[in-house]
Amino acid sequence: MNFKRRLLLSTFALAMAGALPSLANAADTIAIITPSHDNPFFKAEADGAAAKAKELGYETMVLVHDDDANKQSELFDSAIAAGVKAIILDNAGADASVAAVQKAKDAGIPSFLIDREITASGVAVSQIVSNNYQGAQLGAEEFVKLMGEKGDFAELLGKESDTNAGIRSKGYHDVIDQYPDMKMLAQQTANWSQTEAYTVMESMLQANPSIKGVISGNDTMAMGAYAALEAAGRTDVIVVGFDGSNDVRDSIAKGGIKATVLQPAFAQAQLAVTQADAFLKTGKTGVEEKQLMDCVLVNGDNAAKLETFALKD
Repeated sequence: MNFKRRLLLSTFALAMAGALPSLANAADTIAIITPSHDNPFFKAEADGAAAKAKELGYETMVLVHDDDANKQSELFDSAIAAGVKAIILDNAGADASVAAVQKAKDAGIPSFLIDREITASGVAVSQIVSNNYQGAQLGAEEFVKLMGEKGDFAELLGKESDTNAGIRSKGYHDVIDQYPDMKMLAQQTANWSQTEAYTVMESMLQANPSIKGVISGNDTMAMGAYAALEAAGRTDVIVVGFDGSNDVRDSIAKGGIKATVLQPAFAQAQLAVTQADAFLKTGKTGVEEKQLMDCVLVNGDNAAKLETFALKD
């Protein structure tokens, strides 16, 4: 089966499933492609982008790639075939996503990236990401404070293909490693997954019962780790996450997880759509391709103001 026919069949399948608008309306459509909405962070991105697109008069095509670069490539093919005006993307890998974004650019469709960068410049129009290093330092400073500047701890890392995982870990260690009495006994990826973090935490705790703290690359892993600690009767262990989810907000309110770092997923996605709209109308965004949005520490002092990855007044 040749490529063109596969592309048409893929587009037809998505249209039959209700994922695509009619081709008559595609010229006024923005595609929004993110990881799975099972993670509330990515759902907030999609919801924020869709709401802003609707406000600006666009239809939307909301799709998920499940952190699968091959699936992401197929979704790009379908979006291109449908003739969307722009693509908002939280990508499925810094290296693996470059080809898909280039493919859209070659078809005359601009991409606006959120949350995760790709390893090439000049391919996407915008790359709007949280200042993960700054945020990680905030989280690490709070973690060290909660630990009393000493004690054994473990770190849960995110997905290796995601540049954010490495940046956050570096931010954590550039702070924590300044304290000689803070000793990391275990470090392992849980791939941003709550269920995987539960299993990893169980193993870490069995091998290192002296652990007094866990610093996590995101909130879903923090939730999994805390559930494992709770099951083991170790709610004394200090857990700090990263994202600013409602789940962690609720845990903080109950005295469970101690802190997280808010990255503004909803606002970030809306900004990407606003820039897409400007680019479609004027041919420019008025800002640099790579843009950083600062993060905010969330703990018992301000957790009650947190709602859907934003702090309310």
